[in-house]
Amino acid sequence: MSEDTRIDLKKKIKDHMDFPKKGILFRDINPVFRDSAALESISKSFVDEMEAKDIDLIAGIESRGFVVATALANRNKKGVLMIRKVGKLPGKTLKRKYDIEYGEAIMEIQEDAIRPGQRVIIADDLIATGGTALAAAELVEQLGGRVVFFAFVIDLVHLSGSQKLKEKGYEVRSLVNYHE
Repeated sequence: MSEDTRIDLKKKIKDHMDFPKKGILFRDINPVFRDSAALESISKSFVDEMEAKDIDLIAGIESRGFVVATALANRNKKGVLMIRKVGKLPGKTLKRKYDIEYGEAIMEIQEDAIRPGQRVIIADDLIATGGTALAAAELVEQLGGRVVFFAFVIDLVHLSGSQKLKEKGYEVRSLVNYHE
């Protein structure tokens, strides 16, 4: 992508201290999503690699990942599938329990969302500790899909989620890195 069309996404992300609780610095991506040029910049940032790797589907992780996945899929004329919190998808689903900061959560995917051998990008707005992303990858793989890479807008590098995914053998791409 030419430098003149790149949007400085970091300037658009807003910081909110003490949200959702005291001591947490929340990186708010909503201003990025409200800017069509910023969304276009996100999709352009991943387009060359997506074409080179012959992607079949983009999986979005609930809920802001749906926006990222849709932007990537639309630009590349690919389908989108949703990986959601438990109880949000109709029909038969596969579920995966995983650890979160203060307990456990469950993600699910529809059993017919992926055909064996399909090449999938998993997209989300942010990677933190990596638990949600890893659960999403396990669901895709349980259906016979192949996770080609993860596409994140924000990487909270100091929380080591992207490193955890890399140690499991996954490729990780992010556009904005925060080291603290």
